Amino acid sequence: MKSILDNRPALAAEINKVAEVAGYLWQKGWAERNGGNITVNITEHVDDDIRAMAPISEVKAIGTTLPHLKGCYFYCKGTNMRMRDLARWPMDNGSVIRILDDCASYVIIADKPVAPTSELPSHLSVHNYLIAKGSPYKASVHTHPIELVAITHTDKFLKKDVASRLLWSMIPETKAFCPRGLGIIPYKLPSSVELADATIKELEEYDVVMWEKHGVFAVDCDVMAAFDQIDVLNKSCLIYIAARNMGFEPDGMSDEQMDEMRVAFNLPK
Repeated sequence: MKSILDNRPALAAEINKVAEVAGYLWQKGWAERNGGNITVNITEHVDDDIRAMAPISEVKAIGTTLPHLKGCYFYCKGTNMRMRDLARWPMDNGSVIRILDDCASYVIIADKPVAPTSELPSHLSVHNYLIAKGSPYKASVHTHPIELVAITHTDKFLKKDVASRLLWSMIPETKAFCPRGLGIIPYKLPSSVELADATIKELEEYDVVMWEKHGVFAVDCDVMAAFDQIDVLNKSCLIYIAARNMGFEPDGMSDEQMDEMRVAFNLPK
């Protein structure tokens, strides 16, 4: 069967990155069953032939109007699809969608009529926000990192920037590679409008936000960079938990040491 990826190396490379990240999420135990979602804005890789493709689905309502997405194209993980399967067969477990001119509906154009994630309105709302603010970010990743989710089961880490400060202090690379830290969103119903709105608000300050007792949502220039930020934060969390399991509260880097890092790497305060 002919694929939209055939003879389009740049587009294929982006989708292959999604497949690679999906494999990592499964291997780490962060994507149980059909858990997690990935959505990537692929508009820059769309040519005239793709724009001329007939839809392979009926018109589907997004559920909200997103004016900055007019004419955009996205690769989306399919609803009820498993990350471990997407890693092997990305175009059987996800699809390419076109946002229609009304900015409130979409059609699937390739490769198969795989219905996108049920959280599509939330993901697209984030992408609408990113385009509106002129962000270069194209990818959004939602997953369930075990240790990061675990620390949200106590109020200690739910106060603003407490978790960020702790995680930055565990290993220098965390401040360097996730300089904006970790935003915290109190528990809200998964897939709800309230959760989507809260996520967009937190993304004004953070690139990675933590949904209490649920998972993380990260944005970045591509799917690999978004994964890297989650991976770095969870490594710091693992270091903290390892120290606690050895029977002590880790000292962490001092404020002076982290400020030295900030200056050396030209990082934001």
